[in-house]
Amino acid sequence: MELVINNLSKTYKNGVKAIDDINLKIGSGMFGLLGPNGAGKSSLMRTIATLQSPDAGSITFGDINVLKEHLSLRKILGYLPQSFGVYPKMSAEALLDYFATLKGVSSKLDRQKLVKEVLEITNLYDVRKKYVAGYSGGMKQRFGIAQLLLNNPKLIIVDEPTAGLDPAERHRFLNILREIGTNSTVIFSTHIVEDVKELCNEMAILNGGRILKHTTPEKATDEIRGQIWTKIIERDELEKIETMYNVLSSNYNQDNTLNVRVYASEKPGDDFKESEPQLDDVYFMALKQDELILD
Repeated sequence: MELVINNLSKTYKNGVKAIDDINLKIGSGMFGLLGPNGAGKSSLMRTIATLQSPDAGSITFGDINVLKEHLSLRKILGYLPQSFGVYPKMSAEALLDYFATLKGVSSKLDRQKLVKEVLEITNLYDVRKKYVAGYSGGMKQRFGIAQLLLNNPKLIIVDEPTAGLDPAERHRFLNILREIGTNSTVIFSTHIVEDVKELCNEMAILNGGRILKHTTPEKATDEIRGQIWTKIIERDELEKIETMYNVLSSNYNQDNTLNVRVYASEKPGDDFKESEPQLDDVYFMALKQDELILD
């Protein structure tokens, strides 16, 4: 099934245009929606999830008119918001059983089987008797995935799920998303470039409520191959270098020098070295070009 978004717009009462005439087609598999904080990612996610209405535009998922058939979509939707909320003093097992009841699974045996299955998928079965309120951040995010899997969703939306997770929990969480993404359409919203690089077969860069680029991670980096250059400079040289070249990013070395990454169609100077393009380069380029257009 394909998610099709046409001419979608949303302006809040305070005048902020969170979604600005977005057109997007998303097929099955993992789709990364990449953008800085405040880019409009959560607004777009909430609109797709039928939690808010747009001012204009349309959304369809397969033969479902999302904006008119809320209940039809919600039956096949799994949604994990950026903040999952407050948990009562209940075990993961009991809370999932309760959620399964709310989702219409009336048979106790069916619920037990379903709860056991989603706990195993999310690697939470061994801690199923513990209160969810006492889980770590990563375990809570995995519990969020467990609850959204209860209705075997065809469309899954996860909004900034790895923010604040330690590396080990992030790795576990991404592995689970990778598994469930093989049979569903999964929209993965994040500002962490590495998450998209590791996980997604297709991506879009969003800023100011607009799609700046819609591509695949592989195509995006291939497009700038032979056009990324690096140079080591002293810290006090950065401002001057930024006026001379299209600097995408700079990182400190152990000796407090800076390694700058520059975009240029030809070698900028003898002391520059060609570098393998990274998805970060694509991301920073898109944001910089957007700034220039707005200026």
